[in-house]
Amino acid sequence: MSANSPESPQRVDVVLLKAGRTKIRYEAELLTDDGTRISVRAPWAGEGVRDFGFVRFEPGDVFTEHYWRDRWYAVKEVRSSDGTLKGWYCDITRPASLNGAELVVEDLDLDLWVSADGTDILRLDEDEFEESGLSERDPEAASAAWAALIELEQLTQAGGAGNCATGPRKPAADTSPPFPPL
Repeated sequence: MSANSPESPQRVDVVLLKAGRTKIRYEAELLTDDGTRISVRAPWAGEGVRDFGFVRFEPGDVFTEHYWRDRWYAVKEVRSSDGTLKGWYCDITRPASLNGAELVVEDLDLDLWVSADGTDILRLDEDEFEESGLSERDPEAASAAWAALIELEQLTQAGGAGNCATGPRKPAADTSPPFPPL
């Protein structure tokens, strides 16, 4: 099912939960929902600039976000206001659910950053994950989270950031997302 419509794009609220609370809520354009994968596009929803050192998220950036109902992660392609690919921010999450006009996702703290050229693959927030206590509260979820992080990292390393999903490395100009086939 495609949500694209030239007259009026369908809107959803992305609700990112963390430790049972709403961390952030923002409106996004629903691009597709095939029953398994949900894709949306939204401008940077944070206030001002967020400088991580390896990438800056700032007003005007556009995020094309892919969520799965059967996978423990979300992959967000990040582009600057002029369309330049910055890279992919991968959140380790519980599988997503779309309830009416709310796309609900629970963030499990682990993240992976992949630069646009695929040379930087960074694990993020492992300390926050350990401090969250998920391993003690829900060992199965913690195990699934680690497995998702490792899967994304291995796929990215094996095929390059632009080609994690489809096999051997493609030319650097290719900006296919670093996640399994859509």
